[in-house]
Amino acid sequence: MTEREKARTPEDLTRLFVERANAKDAEGLALLYEENAVMAYPPGSRTVGREAIRRFWEDALPHLPAFEPEPPLPTLISGELALTSTPPKDGAGARAQVVRRQPDGTWLRVLDQPEFTPPRERRSMQG
Repeated sequence: MTEREKARTPEDLTRLFVERANAKDAEGLALLYEENAVMAYPPGSRTVGREAIRRFWEDALPHLPAFEPEPPLPTLISGELALTSTPPKDGAGARAQVVRRQPDGTWLRVLDQPEFTPPRERRSMQG
């Protein structure tokens, strides 16, 4: 087995995600996450831990169409943490991830919110 490319920058994670998803590589996708990462997906639930994330993608990938690259918004970096995000082409609202620099200088996802939309209408608390 050849070693998979690692994310040298926070932005690499999105590119590697699309490449591995399109290759139907659930294990490769899971390796983009820290061991105890949390993915807020499927909608309304959480998938916790690299192994659970791998199992989720293993089940989901065969049923999903190809992923298209989405241009990233500017990355925010503070020390060992970064916030990455993309405005999805499918109009899903936004995608955002908190990523952490690893001891070897590469980056992994810690928190992943792959899909969320703003509330359609907020009711006023007044009157």
